[in-house]
Amino acid sequence: MTSNQELILIFGMFAVTFAIRFIMFAVAGKMQLPKPLQQALAYVPPTVLTAIIVPSLVLPQGNVDLSWQNSYLVAGVVAFVIALVTRNLLLTIALGLGFFMVYHHLI
Repeated sequence: MTSNQELILIFGMFAVTFAIRFIMFAVAGKMQLPKPLQQALAYVPPTVLTAIIVPSLVLPQGNVDLSWQNSYLVAGVVAFVIALVTRNLLLTIALGLGFFMVYHHLI
């Protein structure tokens, strides 16, 4: 692929992404979504976050590892418990990361 083709490809991806987002923002104030759809959209962020995080915790080396030796999974569970107890995002990140670093180097 030549550099000219790469530039066209990058510009094309930019144009499609911009158009999709611009259209959504342009009609956002002019259109009222049905109440059931608004309620369903509230579940999108946690669902997407779960879909991103769970594979990295359960498949750290590409294979399913549900043992206590999987420091990613153990630290994820500890961070989840910290989040439930404290309801503090910064504390959850700091303590979860600290626990992961110590646990990962001990195992």
